[in-house]
Formats: sequence, structure tokens, C-alpha cells
Amino acid sequence: MSSKSEVVGYLRSATNFSVRVWKHRWFRNTRIAAAVGLVGLTSAVIGVMLFAHTEINVGPFRAEMSLRPSLVGGTEVNIPPLGSLHLDSHRGTLHLKVALGSLDQSRTEELIDNPAAISSAGDRAVDEVTTGVSQLALRTVGLAVLSAVLAAALIFRNVRRTAAAGLTALIAATGSIGLAAATIRPNAISEPRYEGLLVNAPAVVGDARRIADNYGRYAEQLQQIVSNVSRIYTTVSALPVYEPAGNTTRILHVSDLHLNPSSWGLIRTVVQTFDIDAVIDTGDMVDWGSSAETSYVSSIPSLGVPYIYVRGNHDSVAIQSAVARQRNAIVLDDKIILQNGLTIAGIGDPQFTPDKSETNTAGDNSGAELLTASGERLATTIRNSGKKVDIALVHDPAMAQPLSGVVPLVLAGHKHQRSVAMLPAPEPAAPDPSASATPVPSPSGSAAPQALMPTRLMIEGSTGGAGLRGLENEEPTPLSLSVLYFDENHDLKAYDDIELGGTGQSNVEMQRNVVGLDDKDPVVTPTTPVTPSGQPSR
Repeated sequence: MSSKSEVVGYLRSATNFSVRVWKHRWFRNTRIAAAVGLVGLTSAVIGVMLFAHTEINVGPFRAEMSLRPSLVGGTEVNIPPLGSLHLDSHRGTLHLKVALGSLDQSRTEELIDNPAAISSAGDRAVDEVTTGVSQLALRTVGLAVLSAVLAAALIFRNVRRTAAAGLTALIAATGSIGLAAATIRPNAISEPRYEGLLVNAPAVVGDARRIADNYGRYAEQLQQIVSNVSRIYTTVSALPVYEPAGNTTRILHVSDLHLNPSSWGLIRTVVQTFDIDAVIDTGDMVDWGSSAETSYVSSIPSLGVPYIYVRGNHDSVAIQSAVARQRNAIVLDDKIILQNGLTIAGIGDPQFTPDKSETNTAGDNSGAELLTASGERLATTIRNSGKKVDIALVHDPAMAQPLSGVVPLVLAGHKHQRSVAMLPAPEPAAPDPSASATPVPSPSGSAAPQALMPTRLMIEGSTGGAGLRGLENEEPTPLSLSVLYFDENHDLKAYDDIELGGTGQSNVEMQRNVVGLDDKDPVVTPTTPVTPSGQPSR
């Protein structure tokens, strides 16, 4: 009985203590403050989501701008029916959305009657957008405070708590807008992510070289985009004439077609739409390398541009020979060519392993040694040629490391996943003990060693969606390919990554990347192999 009484007494004491804490002034004030803050923030978010929008004129358009709560910030520009642009314009908790709506009839007629007015419409675009964003920011702050005050007045019916809720909303709204303003990236206009019709992409986002050469000039780029879209909407033809920069070489990088018949139509569309000068294929054109598959390469001439190819591990010598017979095809196997002003070297995959899951056993390093040796062979060929090579082509990324410091750019495939990274610098050669201690001067008279160039490795995804293998997963492998832009000095200035979701050939996602804009390419470290062990069959 005594123990039972002790338990009851303990419970009664604990209950009394809890009640005293709950009714304590400090805890009560904390609860009220939390409730006021929650009401203020929630009502502010609801008010912004429902009413934070405004209409402005941008060129010939009536555009609606709106703000929405977000965890990543950014800007989305909808251009119906052409698609949409997504810009990493700022960080923070607010996402800006711009929807180009109806055309203003009088302004449109002015553009049609006076083509020069299209340029002036672009010139006014920056001021119009700036004014609209400023108006929207003020409107957002006012709506957030008003929504919080009204909600708090209805819930608490207390002047002090209502004022506190309004102050909370004011701080949150101004803080969010201040964070967006502090983290704004004007250069984001240089690297838009485009979603929409493939044939409209160059007209909407402009020419990459023009933007890459002037990526700090935000105003001119925005004006050019508005001018391009204005032409689309105000001319009788579906699209304006695409006028790429004349001093640019455009290379289309494809890889791992794996017998997908739809790949040729996609490649042909990109070649025509982006005014491609040459196509580079880094291998695995077919699945098994059989003689029956040789007919697949017969579509190469229909592209109408040079087709530069290196053999993949799924491509037999018979497939390579079939490619070489096409009138516009160039096969590289430890060779160097000059094409469209670019010096290109390439070597085929040393292995023929159409089914790696059966032919490669765990712990067998012979394959890796063959790949490394093949890369070293190409590097030796380049050094012995005495030429400055602009691009090296391999199939498996494991062949790329020996080319570090030898060429500025290596293109590869095999992994069915797009990635870009900088190769680690090669280790300096160990000194030869038998060599003379006196250094031999170089022909130029300088004994200082020449600095090695940094090497970028660009691995393409599968332009064929991995063929039948792409259907093995829950989601089909997307079809991917990239447009590379080189300037008159043969330097890579920018590249467009194009991805098709695996169904159809019209709706695509395209990400523009300007080389050197943010120096964001990661570095492949020796401790992280380029081709991981346990790689599924490619």
C-alpha cells in the first residue's frame, strides 16, 4: 500500500509541476509568441501565393510576373508555345516566374510595320523588367504584411499581437527579398536551361558564342532574347533566320547510339537547327558488332556534314569498316586529322566486349591495363606529331588519363551518363639516374620546363538511350547529345547539353554552359576512378 501511495503521490506532484510550468508567465509568453509568429508567416505565405503578381510590358508582350515561396530561388520564363527558360538567377526563398501572355495589338503592329522597332523593343527590355521586379517586390511586402495583420486580427483580436504578426511578416518578406537581391547572378542569363521544342531552342536562347564572348553584359543578352522572341511572334514564318557567329566552329558530340533508329532523326534535326559543322561519335554505335548491324551506319551520309568516329567496345572491326565506307565518315584509330580548322586525334577502344557482364571477371585488371595503354599510345602519337591537338577522342573514360596535359579537351562516352570534369595533372617523371647532371638547354635557349595545359574530360550520355538496355530500368535512359562551340583560336567557349526524355523528338531540355563562367567543373581525383568497378554492361 505504501508503494502505491508513493506512486500516486509522485504522479500528482509531476502533474502539478507540469501545470505550473504550463501556466508560468515565461512559458505562456513563449507559446503566444510562437503562435503569433506562425500565424504571421503562414498568412504572409498564403497572401503572396494568391496575390503577389503584376503585369508589365516587355517588348510587344503583356507579361505577368509573380513570386512564389521556394527553397532554391531562381527564375522561370514561360514563352508559350515555344517553351520556357529556367535561370539560376538568385538564391533564397522566393522564385520569380514570368509568363509572356498576349501581344499588345498596337505595339505588335508597330513592330510589323517597322522592323527597326524590334531592336528598340529589346533596348527597353532591361528597364521594363527592372521596373516590373521593383513593383512586384513592393507589392509582395505589402501583401505579406496586410495578410498577416488581417489574419492575426481575426484570430487574436489583440492590437499588440496583431502588430507583432505584421512585424514578423515584414521582416520575413524584406529579408527574403534582400537575400534574393544580395545573391543575384546577372550572368545567369548566359546559362539558361531551356525546355520546349528543339527547333525553337537556338532562336530563343541565341548563339552561345555571342553570349560566351560577352557573358558579363547582362543587358545586351536580355535585349537579344527579347528581340529574338519578338521576331518569332511578329513574323509570318514560324521562326526567324538563325544567324550564328561567323567565327565559330560548332561540333556535335554523340555517343553510344546502340542501334536506336530514332537517334539519326534527332542528330539530323540538331545538325540542321544549330548549323553544325561536324559530328563526333565516341563509339558504341551498335550492340553486338555483327555483320547484320552494318546496315545501321547507312544513315551517316544523310546528315550532310563530316562524321568523325572512334570505335567503342560494342563495335567490331566490321562495324568500323562499314563506317569508313560512308562518303562523309572519318574513322580515327591512332590518327590525327584537321577538320574545320580543329586538329582532332582519336583511337578506338582496344577491347571488343559486347557483353561485359560475361566476358569480364571481378578482379581482372587486364582490361584496365589495355585501356590505359591505348590512351598512352594516342598520347605518344600526339607528342611525336609535333602538332597542337585541340580534341582527343576515346570511347572509355579510363583511356583519358594519359592524355592529361597533352590536349585541352578529351571527349568520351561509354558510361551512358553525362559528366564534365578536369583531369588531374600528370605526375612529373622520375629523374633518370644515368642521365647527365648538367641540364640540356631547350632549342629556344630556356631550360625552364613548359607548363602543362589543363585537360577537360567531357563524357557524353547515350544518344541512343542505351538502346534496348535503356528499357531495363524503371525510367528509360534519356537520349543525350551536346553542341560544342569553339572560337577562332580553337578554344572551347561554351557547350549546350541537350536531353530527350526517351519519347518523341520535339520536347527537349537544353542546358547552356559557358566555359570559365564560374569555374565549376570538378576535378577527377586519382582516388575516384573514372570508370567504377562493377560497371554494368555498356
